[in-house]
Amino acid sequence: MNSVDFSFLKTDTAAAAKQLLGMEIITHIDGVTTGGYITEVEAYLGLNDKASHTYGGKKTKKNEMMYRTYGHIYVYSMHGHHCMNILTGESEETPEGILIRGIEPSIGIDIMKKRRGRDTHLTDGPGKLTQSIGINRIDHNGMTLNNNVFSIRAGKTPKNILPTKRIGIDSKEEAVDYLYRFIVEGNPNVSRFKGRPAEDYGWK
Repeated sequence: MNSVDFSFLKTDTAAAAKQLLGMEIITHIDGVTTGGYITEVEAYLGLNDKASHTYGGKKTKKNEMMYRTYGHIYVYSMHGHHCMNILTGESEETPEGILIRGIEPSIGIDIMKKRRGRDTHLTDGPGKLTQSIGINRIDHNGMTLNNNVFSIRAGKTPKNILPTKRIGIDSKEEAVDYLYRFIVEGNPNVSRFKGRPAEDYGWK
C-alpha cells in the first residue's frame, strides 16, 4: 500500500482539504473491499466557522468526536444519511475537519451498486459515498485512520483544483460565502455536476 504521512492534517485545514484530493479511500467491511479516489471535499474551520458543528466551542453528544485530534474520523447523520469527515488539528482547541463529499469509484463497484440499489450516482455526494463504501455513524464514528476497516493511501493527482462555496449551509450567514469546497475540476463524481467531464476526469 502507498502509505501517507498524515502530518499535513495538523495545521491548515483548508490546505489539507486540497491535499486530500486524489487520495484513495479503502474500506474493508462485511468481508468485502470498496474504495475510490477523493474528488470533492469541504473544509470546516471549527470555533469561528458558523457552518461548523463546533462553532463557538460547544461540545455535545453529537459533535464530541470532532474534538479528537487529526487522524480520526467524525461521522454524523443528517436526514437519514451518514456523512464522513477527516479530522484535523493537534488538540481539542482546534476541532476542525474535512467533509468528504465525493469519490471516484475504483474498487468493489459491484458492491457499491448493491449497497446503493442502483447503477449510477454511487458516490457523488457525502451520504451516497458512505453508503457505497459501508461507513456509518454507529460503527465508525471516532475511528482512527489506517486501521483494518478504513484506510487512505496515495492515489491520483488533480490537474486543477477548483474552490467554490460549500453546499447546504444557506442559513450560516457570512460562512455561506467562504470558498472552502474544493473539487477536482471536470470530474463528474462530485455533487451537482453539470457539463461534460474533462479528459481523464480531471486527473494528471
